[in-house]
Amino acid sequence: MNIIDELLWRDAINQQTDADGLRELTDSKAVSLYCGVDPTGNSMHIGHLIPFMVLRRFQLAGHRPVILIGGATGTIGDPSGRQSERSLQTLEQVQENVDALTAQMKKLFQAGDDNQVRLVNNYDWTKDMNVIEFLRDFGKNFSINTMLAKDVVASRLDSGISFTEFSYQILQSIDYLHLYQHEDVQLQVGGSDQWGNITSGLDLIRKKEGNEAKAFGLTIPLMLKADGTKFGKTAGGAIWLDPKQTTPYEFYQFWANTDDRDVVKYLKYFTFLSKEEIEALEEKVATEPHKREAQRTLAEEMTRFVHSEELLEQAKRISAALFSGDIRSLTADEIEEGFKEMPTFTAGKESKNIVDWLVELGIEPSKRQAREDITKGAISINGERVNELETEITAEQAIGGKFIIVRKGKKNYSLVKLG
Repeated sequence: MNIIDELLWRDAINQQTDADGLRELTDSKAVSLYCGVDPTGNSMHIGHLIPFMVLRRFQLAGHRPVILIGGATGTIGDPSGRQSERSLQTLEQVQENVDALTAQMKKLFQAGDDNQVRLVNNYDWTKDMNVIEFLRDFGKNFSINTMLAKDVVASRLDSGISFTEFSYQILQSIDYLHLYQHEDVQLQVGGSDQWGNITSGLDLIRKKEGNEAKAFGLTIPLMLKADGTKFGKTAGGAIWLDPKQTTPYEFYQFWANTDDRDVVKYLKYFTFLSKEEIEALEEKVATEPHKREAQRTLAEEMTRFVHSEELLEQAKRISAALFSGDIRSLTADEIEEGFKEMPTFTAGKESKNIVDWLVELGIEPSKRQAREDITKGAISINGERVNELETEITAEQAIGGKFIIVRKGKKNYSLVKLG
């Protein structure tokens, strides 16, 4: 299957500058293509992954991806999708972010010494450019009227846009020209909001290299959830690829909780499962939705891809323990990860009667309620139900010497840290 046909089946193409020309090019040879990300933070989130999943598919189909980390453009800020100016970061902070994103990309694309994947930084070809060179060699090729008509700029005219952010599309165009000339890149991939920047780059290539220059652009659809909200956002914020910002367990749970209406779309877009495998899971969604096999497969595929097999197994252990109540099967580190977003309390290490302990911590509102819940068997400590009002809570019960897990009812967990 031609890579373009696969992308169409996966609903991963929004716009192409020349669909017939790109198909002919990808049929005829291995193509070098690129996608960029600006180092505005020290980790990508899953929204950033969307165009890079397309880049990875091209790689697996035998093409040559070039990943651009925007050390230069990141100091300025892309105005796309914003209604106000970005706060500029220091060059030192940008470089720290460049290093972190480079490490993430190397892991995702399994970049090694075979040069199949190239990682580049646009700071390298812009840092020595002076303002006269920028204006004469590049600025002269851009019409203000055309730049104003680009959606990303037009949407900012009422609220205001600085010359710095206005010039972003020129810098990104220079990137495409440089990669076309020095890396044989003939295709730029980006989100739907990058269409204006991509077409500006193509215009610059043709002005510099001639109208016969074979260069193309492809954008990815804006991904929305079935309820119309933006993909990748939760009540707790973004889902990050950095395990320190979003733990592998939280990452796994995000995908496992996917709506039935969205799961097949995500399987197509974010996994490398075959058409036949995805269609079989689609049938399971229709006939056995309660088993959530498609969601479980999605969560496993994504956690393995972004993190590792080892961290996937850890996330599954935490999930299974929380579902079954077998808390003692977890290590202290796994408890800290699995209960990160749950109510947390701090207690001393001295022994206390369970009724007093629960009330003093605030897990129970009163001694009367605590006694009632214990008597009814609604309270569990570290997965073991407590029925006796005389039960003592001691430091020896703490898992790893650190944590005691209280469950009230079937689903209300609290994490108690011993201080």
